[in-house]
Amino acid sequence: MATPEEMAQTMINNLPEKTGKPLTEWHALLATSGLQKHGEIIKMLKGEHGVTHGFANLIAQLYLKPDLLENKEADDPDEDLLAGKEGISEVYKKAKALFENINGEVEFAYKKTYISLRTPKKQFALLQPSTKTRVDIGLNLKGVEPEGVVATAGSWNSMVTHRIKLSSVEEVDASLATWVQKAYEANL
Repeated sequence: MATPEEMAQTMINNLPEKTGKPLTEWHALLATSGLQKHGEIIKMLKGEHGVTHGFANLIAQLYLKPDLLENKEADDPDEDLLAGKEGISEVYKKAKALFENINGEVEFAYKKTYISLRTPKKQFALLQPSTKTRVDIGLNLKGVEPEGVVATAGSWNSMVTHRIKLSSVEEVDASLATWVQKAYEANL
């Protein structure tokens, strides 16, 4: 099955045959029109040029947001999570390495604000660059008493039982790696 990006590219390739102009010519025409609203552009393309709704929508979207079809796969999802929080990136990267080095198979599922870390069966942890100065690790360790830097998650996140707040790379150490491995094994 084609991705949305591949489907849009097929439509772009078909523009000259279906609408009489390639995308670059449609965008040049729109640049001279002075129109800046999506609805106005679609109305003009459909009304004055006989473009079908699907193609008019595509032309308008790509005119108003030219980077819409850039390869999202090439983006670094870690950069997206760290946007505006670059000061904590070294702590985040070192904490992420703990999960990459687990003895076992770990799935990294990127969400909007954190990474969900899963065993082959279920989520056992999450990694979240929470603020400009702190990274949080959540662990799912039901029935295990917290100690040291490991605290109860409380109301922070209902998907985990324990929380570790990290603000320096020195805090990401061997004892933390042990806690991470313990959470993984508890959720196999």
